[in-house]
Amino acid sequence: MKLKLSGILLVMLLLGVGGNYVQGGNLHPWQMTRDSLLLFEGMTCRYTVDTPENEGVVSTLPSVSDLKEQLARSGVGVFRLFTSKGKEKTDGMPVSGDYLQGSAKNRLSIGVRKGALPPMIELDRSAFTVKTAGNLILDFYAGQRSPMTTVTIRIPEGIDVTLDNTTVNIIGRGEVLLRDLPKQSVGRTGTNYSYKKVGDVEIHKDGKKGTRLIFKQLDFRPSNGPDIRLCFRGVAVPTKGNYIFEADYVTSEPEVLHSPVATATLEGLTTVADFTRNALHAFTYKKDWDLSFTSFHWTAPRNAESVTLLQSADMGKTWTPVKVEILPDDDFTTAGRLQPDQLYAFKLLVKGGDNPGESNVVWFYSGLRDIKTTGVKGDGITDDTEAINKAIREMNKLGGGILRFTAGTYNVRTVHLLSNVWFHLDADAVIQGLPGGDAPEVTWFSDRAYRSGLSPTDPRPYADPENFLTKQDVGHTFFRNAMFFGERIDNVKIVGTGRITGNGNLVTSDKVMNNAPEKRCDKMFSLKLCTNVEIGGWDIGKDMWYDPQKDEPYYIEADNRKNYDVSNMLHIDQGGHFVLLATGTDGIHVHDTYFAKHHTRNARDIYDFMACNDVTVTNIYSRVSSDDIVKPGSDCSLGFTRPARNYMVRNIVGDTNCNLFQIGSETADDIQDLYVDNIYVLGANKAGFSISTNDGGHIKNVYLNSGKTGPIHSRSVMQRTRAPFFISISNRGRVLGANVSPFTFTENGKVRKELLVTNSNIGQVENIVIRGVDIDEVYGGSSFRGDRWKAYDGSQAEATPIVAGFKLPDTEVVEGGLTFRLPDGRHTGYIENVQFHDVNLLVKGGHPAENAEACPPEIGVGRYNVGDLKIQPSFGFWARHVKGFVLDNCKIDAERKDGRYAVVLDDVIGAEIKELQVKDGITDKENVKTFRSKDIVIK
Repeated sequence: MKLKLSGILLVMLLLGVGGNYVQGGNLHPWQMTRDSLLLFEGMTCRYTVDTPENEGVVSTLPSVSDLKEQLARSGVGVFRLFTSKGKEKTDGMPVSGDYLQGSAKNRLSIGVRKGALPPMIELDRSAFTVKTAGNLILDFYAGQRSPMTTVTIRIPEGIDVTLDNTTVNIIGRGEVLLRDLPKQSVGRTGTNYSYKKVGDVEIHKDGKKGTRLIFKQLDFRPSNGPDIRLCFRGVAVPTKGNYIFEADYVTSEPEVLHSPVATATLEGLTTVADFTRNALHAFTYKKDWDLSFTSFHWTAPRNAESVTLLQSADMGKTWTPVKVEILPDDDFTTAGRLQPDQLYAFKLLVKGGDNPGESNVVWFYSGLRDIKTTGVKGDGITDDTEAINKAIREMNKLGGGILRFTAGTYNVRTVHLLSNVWFHLDADAVIQGLPGGDAPEVTWFSDRAYRSGLSPTDPRPYADPENFLTKQDVGHTFFRNAMFFGERIDNVKIVGTGRITGNGNLVTSDKVMNNAPEKRCDKMFSLKLCTNVEIGGWDIGKDMWYDPQKDEPYYIEADNRKNYDVSNMLHIDQGGHFVLLATGTDGIHVHDTYFAKHHTRNARDIYDFMACNDVTVTNIYSRVSSDDIVKPGSDCSLGFTRPARNYMVRNIVGDTNCNLFQIGSETADDIQDLYVDNIYVLGANKAGFSISTNDGGHIKNVYLNSGKTGPIHSRSVMQRTRAPFFISISNRGRVLGANVSPFTFTENGKVRKELLVTNSNIGQVENIVIRGVDIDEVYGGSSFRGDRWKAYDGSQAEATPIVAGFKLPDTEVVEGGLTFRLPDGRHTGYIENVQFHDVNLLVKGGHPAENAEACPPEIGVGRYNVGDLKIQPSFGFWARHVKGFVLDNCKIDAERKDGRYAVVLDDVIGAEIKELQVKDGITDKENVKTFRSKDIVIK
């Protein structure tokens, strides 16, 4: 069928069927009638990345040129602006009495009123079947940002709203009952944070005026899509007619402003109004998806005599019954034996009972929609961004489907992903980045006090304890400056065997905002508060591993043969600062992907999972990158923190300038229950396996090679790795409400002048169990900066496997004394229960005996990496500030005799070392040396 999707949507409108594509970008700084345009004037905080610090308080009233540009961009029309006396005005500000002139008869009088910018409310449906219980979702968007915001939402009479049948989600924090809103956690914070709860809600029954919900003390400084999402559960409308919902809000800063009222209309119908096609759902995309059938659900009609499913293959001109049995009280059915690549319309015909007549219409395309049939060129010359985004919007309005990228090269700036729309990339399809992607978002705060760097003395990131933008680097702070962007969307897949490349147009530098505006995109995929996402090749049900002789990945066949055919893999290169930055996103599945086969530069982090839950990562090969390959963490970029848990990571092979696997460094909230099996480190200039809590988060239950993700098919391998393991605690304290003060203290005979966090607790690391790893070539030998690989020549950095807790300086070594006590009273952050089983370690050795006296400094605010610990006094394992340490059946060897100890335990409380094998003659020191430790058992 050759009809383009835009034509399909026109027919949908004629049939009275609308979609639910909603974005906060539909907010406008005006309210418009047929012949007037009302503008609102007030002050707000509005920072772009170019706004100087302390200059973000601006008027909300648009200039003449901005107003005309926004009207044109929003589709209202092209206008000229005139004064009340008929003189054209091209600059300055609009005032009451001015007017806009479009076409000869299109004239809009302008009014200007003091007030907050107009809000917007959207319902997830336009109609509701009367006297039939169902769920209704309302999204509220404030027109401008503000702390301590008050919102009033009016629900029309007849729709029963209680504290127990309605849930609320404030700025993406998570869904809770209205009754529980005052008890919802604000996240992890220091003590100097003004919000002790997410907000309060009052419910007022106003008789025929309906119900008022009044939300108070809401923090709307963050912008994460809908500011309030309400779900009214099990509600009904009593009679036919229109039901009007209203909402307004009041700001508190920089001035108190009252907004106009926004409205949304729900129509009560006697017919079935919630007939819904079930979108495609699967954890893993199927290469040969059967699209010859689809399914539907609805609320069963009352007392019906019969229900018939009708279908149309000619855009609703003619309808025929589907041969499927539906009982009168059924609420689910299917349609099968559909012709391929055909657009179908479906509806129900109900006879008898309380809901007779035809239902609303839904749509289904029975195939992979070739995106070139929608106006996309794919010729490697045309900028396809707008055409692809239009195709996504239109497929989303159809209820979702699969867009197929056939052979060609598709140039894009920023692609806007939407719910239920999947991408299928053929093997000879390439999506490549162009300069000029979306600008970083406008924010309430300025981010300029911290964009990058590791300073132990710079207090600026902490200067405003509530500024969430300065609690992580610039790459994590902004989301929209990406090649693919999605916010608050569900059920998205980007799968296939083609190639996605940033093409040198995605930036890797932390100084990205110093670039020209068209060169500020630094992410390939940016996902914010999304759910159920898959990115990868074809899952063929086999484990991927690595052949060091061929320097290539392969799949393991059932008989253990090596299958070097990796044509099932998705190819990604030149991903910028992040190939994937997923923040607050749950249900992620990334798999079967080959990074950097076509190009090895312009790639920094591969997978960054910030505050994400239920993440599966499988069969990943990264030829080389400059930063972490798999990185769970938790930061403040959403304006609040969010814990993370449930990670299943398997078959990860790669070479990196940093860490193959790292938890951190952003650890503003808890990260727990991570299972990693089968890793192969080809090179790592920091660590092979790193766990660091720096911002107070509790990291718990991390297992390497437990078999939880599936059978352990091979021993894990680490080569050319500076520190095989780096497990650490510091108290950097990058969380909301944290304060720092400068201190001068003496440590190991040296004077240190640096910041200490004074009101946010030290993090915790607990239950780390590592098994079955073979380690050699222990030096920072990543091929990121040159040859693949440069042999060890003594110039490369090297370090011991490190397990290092954190201790504040004692008051007697601090000038003026330690003037604070942390909220939980802890002075030392001990790592608890860390175990190494069956680990074979072959280091370079060759250190002189004086290195055995080394005492690495405590890590702190700006010093929390492997290199900050200088030289360790052991060549095997070094543990400090640990409770519960196990070395079981481990081997330690060195290529050259070493003057240090094999194992050093410093302030270790409770250790069991059994069946430790240290090669004879590689050290003259005792194998295990203890300092300030107790309860040490050596078997």
